[in-house]
Amino acid sequence: MTDADVPRCAELEQLLFPGDDPWSAEMFRAELAAGHNHYVTARDDDDQLLGYAGLARLGRRSDPENEVHTIAVDPARQRAGTGRVLLQDLLATADAHGGPVFLEVRTDNVAAQALYVAHGFTVVGTRRGYYSPSGADAFTMARPAPGGTT
Repeated sequence: MTDADVPRCAELEQLLFPGDDPWSAEMFRAELAAGHNHYVTARDDDDQLLGYAGLARLGRRSDPENEVHTIAVDPARQRAGTGRVLLQDLLATADAHGGPVFLEVRTDNVAAQALYVAHGFTVVGTRRGYYSPSGADAFTMARPAPGGTT
């Protein structure tokens, strides 16, 4: 993801998450500026931005961990494998960094949960009222480091 992608990402946020405090362009820019973050985009053959994803590489070198911050795909292009490709990119980056991967997902987002389970995540907790202002609950999911534990 580059600064030039930010307006489209903010536009998709408004479309996808209108009831849950969508990220602004400034928030995306702050994420891009943080040296420990890895943000990517997916594009079609006409170079149109279809989706984006972000990962934070956290922890000390001796005890690394990762957190998926976001994965989003244009509603008109969902269920075509774009989210899977974005997640696979994040997981490859996480594996290179080392450590487990954590994320939050709405408890009613069954499609996203299935994607995460297919990639080795399990539910490790529930965060009541995690999303605001809607108050929707979230599952915390974790994927252990390859050959490791969470």
